Amino acid sequence: MHILPDKTFDRELQLKELLSDIDQTTLSQAIQTLLGEDARLVDLSGEPVLGQELAARVVQRTPITIEIEPVGYLESSDADRACAVGRIIEQLLKTAQRYQMASSLHLEAVHADFEQLQQKHQALAESEARLRELTEHLEQRVEEQVHVIEGAQRQLFQAEKLASVGQLAAGVAHEINNPIGFVRSNMQTAEQYVKQFERFARALKQGVPLTEAWQKEDIDFLLEDFQTLVQENINGVDRVARIVADLKEFSNVDHAEDELTDINHLIETVSHVASSQINQKAELVLQLEPLPLLHCNPGHLGQVFLNMLQNSAQAMEGEWGRITVA
Repeated sequence: MHILPDKTFDRELQLKELLSDIDQTTLSQAIQTLLGEDARLVDLSGEPVLGQELAARVVQRTPITIEIEPVGYLESSDADRACAVGRIIEQLLKTAQRYQMASSLHLEAVHADFEQLQQKHQALAESEARLRELTEHLEQRVEEQVHVIEGAQRQLFQAEKLASVGQLAAGVAHEINNPIGFVRSNMQTAEQYVKQFERFARALKQGVPLTEAWQKEDIDFLLEDFQTLVQENINGVDRVARIVADLKEFSNVDHAEDELTDINHLIETVSHVASSQINQKAELVLQLEPLPLLHCNPGHLGQVFLNMLQNSAQAMEGEWGRITVA
């Protein structure tokens, strides 16, 4: 047919297609009842759709149209009745046309939704496959990242520890250098005193009177000062020994496990070790009272006390202050 279809259609509907959903037997009987047995419905090519072949005689052809152009013809000898029946058939065909249009639109929408659903299903399947693959390797990746983070933390801890040890070592070296410096100076003075004793002994051998040689070398001052030098050297060596002992106790080299610890003694030891760093910025005051022994790792706890003292000293911001541990 050559009708003007809805824009959603991309093809033309033939008369047989329009009649496909109509009871053709009933329609044919109705047409013959109204127009007689010689009436029939034909398509545009003249092929009968409803009714029998007619004998060769003149018949009236009434066009059956939908919208503008005909879709077929109603052949009958009764022209007036044929026009009326034709209008009835047109109404039936229009209804059939709207039904098929709606049906086609519905099917197209269903097909479009089904294709879209298939695409979504395919995308979901691909996403599930990627998720499954990711899940299979997720634990391994997490373990790898945990190892990386733990390695970075260990490196950072080691770097901070080395920096702290470096500062501590510099302070300890300074503390040790002071007594070693005056011990060396005293030893040089003592060397000069020994030379004076040698000159005094040679003078006596040469027959110089004892009193004269004694006064010349000022043996009274030499003996008094030499004793002072020796005592200062002993104090300096004891100070170095105490610093080394405090450092060894602080580092807890010999006792890596937890043990009963005197917290006051530990604080005093840490204070001695950190004194070179603190004394340049603040006065350290200890107000310690008797405490029960604590079961702990003294090396770890000593590191905590050292960090607290160092942080307190650094917080002075260049001004002289006081740090009190109570």
